Amino acid sequence: MDMDKGEARREEGGEARPGPELATRTSKLLQVIDLQKRFGRNEVLRGITMGVDQGEVVAILGPSGSGKSTLLRCINHLEKIDGGRILFEGRLVGYRETNGALKEEGERVVARMRAEMGMVFQRFNLFPHLSALGNVMEAPVQVLGRPKEEARATAVAMLTRVGLAAKLDAYPAQLSGGQQQRVAIARALAMNPKLMLFDEATSALDPELVGEVLAVMRDLAAEGMTMLAVTHEMGFAREAAHRVIFMDEGVIQEEAPPGEFFGAPRTERARNFLRRVTQG
Repeated sequence: MDMDKGEARREEGGEARPGPELATRTSKLLQVIDLQKRFGRNEVLRGITMGVDQGEVVAILGPSGSGKSTLLRCINHLEKIDGGRILFEGRLVGYRETNGALKEEGERVVARMRAEMGMVFQRFNLFPHLSALGNVMEAPVQVLGRPKEEARATAVAMLTRVGLAAKLDAYPAQLSGGQQQRVAIARALAMNPKLMLFDEATSALDPELVGEVLAVMRDLAAEGMTMLAVTHEMGFAREAAHRVIFMDEGVIQEEAPPGEFFGAPRTERARNFLRRVTQG
């Protein structure tokens, strides 16, 4: 049974240590209910039900092909769903319901809701013809209609927040992979999101650059940002998350606080997964 997220965690050696504090637990910011997604005959998500509290950091772990990234893309309505519901602050994501049936919302409505959920992808997806500053300014101006001077001030603040104050005028080709990913995080933060979605944000980086991106993610977690992170970084999941969700074959196999999941996983599938990743 899950222990309270604000209580001390018990590690494998038996010693209790404090976990990260959860900002508030007043309501579910995100609810996923019986989510189903297919690609042709391939059933990728088979009835996912989960929620994320305001201020909570949830790490999603699992082998390749388990449906983790597809889950995030459905939450952000980058993929249409085949069944179930996704609610963000109690509102349907990407759809409206009429007489029990879902009808997809128009792109403008979807874009507005998507702006409240910043997403950071495996690949940086920066505009190569824009500087770091220009990349971060683009969405607030084009999507939110912010005045350019206001967007510029926000962009400078966000790039400073991720440690790139000296790289405002640098273009993506002039930045390392870690720096580009930090620009991508700043770009998402510039929209003032209520939820941050990270889809294997470090998987495309050289090993020596992983730490700088994880440091930004840890800082966001410590500041109380609500985060849902698909990751293969076990240290981040153990240290920064309030809860771990382990997925395989399109379903949630196990869900627990990190101390319990890493110290004493309940399922054989999770034990095998942890054995493989720790030995690798």
